[in-house]
Amino acid sequence: MARLVVVLFSVWLAVAPPASAQVALPFVGDELRRVLALGPWPPAPRIDPGNRVSGQLAAIELGRHLFRDPRMSPVGYIACVTCHQPDRSFTDTLARAHGLADLPRNTPALANLNQQRWFGWGGSSDSLWMASIRPILDAREFGGSAASVTRLFARDAELAACYAQVFGVSPLSRPELTLVNVGKALAAYVETLTTGRTPFDEYRDALARGDGAASATYPVAARRGLQLFVGRAGCIECHRGPNFSDGEFHASVASSANAGGLRFASDGGRFDDARSLQASPLNLLGRHNDQAGRGNAAATRRLLVHDGLRGQYRTASLRNVTVTAPYLHDGRVEHLRDAVRHTDGDLSAQELDDLVAFLTTLTDRDAERRPWIASAMTTRCP
Repeated sequence: MARLVVVLFSVWLAVAPPASAQVALPFVGDELRRVLALGPWPPAPRIDPGNRVSGQLAAIELGRHLFRDPRMSPVGYIACVTCHQPDRSFTDTLARAHGLADLPRNTPALANLNQQRWFGWGGSSDSLWMASIRPILDAREFGGSAASVTRLFARDAELAACYAQVFGVSPLSRPELTLVNVGKALAAYVETLTTGRTPFDEYRDALARGDGAASATYPVAARRGLQLFVGRAGCIECHRGPNFSDGEFHASVASSANAGGLRFASDGGRFDDARSLQASPLNLLGRHNDQAGRGNAAATRRLLVHDGLRGQYRTASLRNVTVTAPYLHDGRVEHLRDAVRHTDGDLSAQELDDLVAFLTTLTDRDAERRPWIASAMTTRCP
């Protein structure tokens, strides 16, 4: 028996990780403060002051219908859901988006966009409703126009009645206004797409309560990864706050001019998109802002375009990051571990594993299969 015990103990020593790798020191002081600042979750709903139908059930239901309707494009087979698929985290799993043609950037997941103030990888929109209109007009995506959107309602009396219920006017009289209102209905729907609570949120809240028993169930490797995240690795400098994003723009680690073997025109990132935003009549400084001067309008007015913005892209949220591959603005990285290594080449193999273990705890129960939220309306759009 003694010899058997010695053999079993020797086997355990051979396969067990070293004791130092199993230790996660407690969070104290400023480190604890940084961890607690990553919550609580979920956030309180936000109403967009520039969108008069934001938060309204009828507008949400209209937006939900339009989101899935391929008649939104003149060709009749491109819809928002073509690229933003609910069983793929409202993205498409492709390196770069494809509508009517290839695009140079990855399709962003739609969850938690109501926590942002700039939209698109380079911030080409200052409101979610403007961001909803841009792909409709882009020749590479929908290839549509105000006239083509208006024709959809001319051909569908029930849908036109739903639009009139939401906006109080006919969709047939002013095509430009109809296009803008469609963007606002789509935005009202997308605002409802939020990720759920995660193992990290449970752990964070237990720390906030001082509940040692509850926090003890959080994986040791994830705790070590979280310590790196808020500490030496510096991830929290950009991926901060409950949405794990500062919402701002930072230089990409490499050019996307020849990403994945496909050559695109030079992508100026924030520089190009900020110029496009300022030139657009759809920005919040224009007449379509339902509360002039409110929302992000002041930030748009202060925006200065300079060469330092070239190659900068918006910090993506890390919530549900394990199911939103491929990664980075051009989708050049397929695996999460490689994405972590791509942004910090000074980490050891163990530290990479620990950071991935932490990031895994930011995925909610639904993971990549996002549910269609049940309508609360008595009368629904067709």
